[in-house]
Amino acid sequence: MSQPPPPPNQPPQQPGFGPPQEPSEPQPPAPSAPATPPTPPAQPPQQPPAGPDVNKAPQPQPGYGYPQAPGTPPPAAPPTPPQGPGYGYPQQPPAGYGYPAQQPGPYGQPPQPGPYGQQPGPYGQPQQPGPYGQQPPYGYAQPTVPMQAQPGQPGGGRKINAQVAIIVSAVVAIALIVGGGVWYANSSGKDDDKQTTAEGGDTKGGEGDGKEGGSGDGGATTGEAKEKAPAATGSKVLFQVPSPKVPKGVTTISIAGSWLTDSVYAKSGLSEITGYDRRTGTKKWTLDLPGPVCAATPHITEDDKTAIVHKPAMPSKTDPQACTEVAVVDLAAGSKVWTKTAKSGTMPVSFNNVTIGGGTVAAGSTSGGAAWDLATGDERWAPKTSDSCYDAGYGGGAKLVAVRKCGSYDQRQLHIQNVDPKSGDILAEYKMDEGIEYAAVVSTDPLVVAADVGDSAGDGSGISDFFSIDNKTGKLRARLSAPGDEFAARCDAIYKVENCTGVTVGNDRLYIATEEHDSGGDSYSQTNEVVAFDLATGKQTGQRADAGENYEIFPLRMDGPNVIAYKRPPYDKGGQVVSIDGESFKETVLMENPSTEAVRDVESRMSPDYSEIQFGQGGLYMSSVYASDFTSREKEYSVIAFGTG
Repeated sequence: MSQPPPPPNQPPQQPGFGPPQEPSEPQPPAPSAPATPPTPPAQPPQQPPAGPDVNKAPQPQPGYGYPQAPGTPPPAAPPTPPQGPGYGYPQQPPAGYGYPAQQPGPYGQPPQPGPYGQQPGPYGQPQQPGPYGQQPPYGYAQPTVPMQAQPGQPGGGRKINAQVAIIVSAVVAIALIVGGGVWYANSSGKDDDKQTTAEGGDTKGGEGDGKEGGSGDGGATTGEAKEKAPAATGSKVLFQVPSPKVPKGVTTISIAGSWLTDSVYAKSGLSEITGYDRRTGTKKWTLDLPGPVCAATPHITEDDKTAIVHKPAMPSKTDPQACTEVAVVDLAAGSKVWTKTAKSGTMPVSFNNVTIGGGTVAAGSTSGGAAWDLATGDERWAPKTSDSCYDAGYGGGAKLVAVRKCGSYDQRQLHIQNVDPKSGDILAEYKMDEGIEYAAVVSTDPLVVAADVGDSAGDGSGISDFFSIDNKTGKLRARLSAPGDEFAARCDAIYKVENCTGVTVGNDRLYIATEEHDSGGDSYSQTNEVVAFDLATGKQTGQRADAGENYEIFPLRMDGPNVIAYKRPPYDKGGQVVSIDGESFKETVLMENPSTEAVRDVESRMSPDYSEIQFGQGGLYMSSVYASDFTSREKEYSVIAFGTG
């Protein structure tokens, strides 16, 4: 293909469930600079099928959770992994454009293919997580040996093909991390100004096929679309945030969390959150934190409140610190509203995820969960825990949904619970079949859950099927089959329960990106589409929005009845933001970014799968979620912002 995507800039999340163990967190390998994009081959390659058949009939619909065979029990004694940088990463492959489509698996396993010709993503790996399942360490490597699974510890029965896929994927995911930012830089010099600003761009935009499906009036989609095409869609770089220099001895630190309000773009730094003026990038406020942000909810209340989990201090080589502090942040004032902790017995709980729903802040982990009043910080309820059940995490927004895990690793059962935000009472519950170990909440209203059933996705995406569930009764409305080799959505169902990319929900439909495939004809180009599924029937509607030659399209969010999507560009063009009409699927270009090399260089590193992308009111904000001491260029940026008008 003429333009393979550059490697992702975010390392995958660590695996594991059950009562957390405390092994040390090893450090990832250093990255290499991207190579020059390859030229098309002299002879046309054999062309694979041109993407999924958007009109095909769905597979037969197994009922109530889509059963799978139980996972294979782990070996009595794990093999010793090859020596390397730790955390299960094999030796570093060539990075950048044109890196191999397959990588050798560890322990003599066969190569594992991945999406876009890359390695698979972060699911099912056998390595144990770092302390409390959080970020990589504070600067030292240790050989990591897979720990033997214990009774009652989930994840031990994962199939070896999924384990190998994850280990391989992690190399590329971390090899080219773009660091996080805490300093504002409107310019870095006259030459840089010229290269990172564009007066305009190509305003032409493609249209989809416009195939219409059923009207679909369900879901939480209300109101009219707010995003309108400007008179000139060509954008310019509004500002950039350079990567911070992580402290000496640090390998990687999480800088997850970015939010967009009417006046502020806020972004997490090493141990702070900074609010920038949306248009100029001028710092409006800085909220200092005692330690890094571990997890953040994307949800914002009407009065600009959000929630985070952070460490109580900066990690050190001897003390990586746990993610024990849950806080509500006022994004308008740049201040903390409150900070709370919770205990499991006498030990503080280290949280993996946090969300907001119904005026409640809820945080979950393998060692317990808790919920607080959003306004006051008063504890509202805590989930009942036992030797075999715990609330792994929550999905928020319009409603509050818990993913509760019960049973041992070889008899895992997930309970998807619609929870009363104030009391914690279960309003409705759907029990998935045993053997489905992980699930992610894509939407709480309508309720949609993603899962990798039987480890069948095969690409590390964490998704083989979506489950449309009735919020009131807990009954399964429909199962939507989304094979990993056909669809490009990803979910981190292991830790960040509501962290999904390449998919959005509205109009009682699910909108999902397909995998890249040949454009067809005599062209060597690649492309993909966004297609729609009816949540009531589980069938595709026939609607399709095409990315265009050598573009790759990703749905970001709903805008009233319309879908806002980002188009990752070819290596010689700038990206686009488009609005897809919810009925006709006609595409309207809202923004086209500069095609200058310096701008493309920064934008191309913000992969939609491994970055945070916010768009609103004519502004596009792209940021990384990890800061690292690995650098391959003179300048690294953690945030780049584009604007029209």
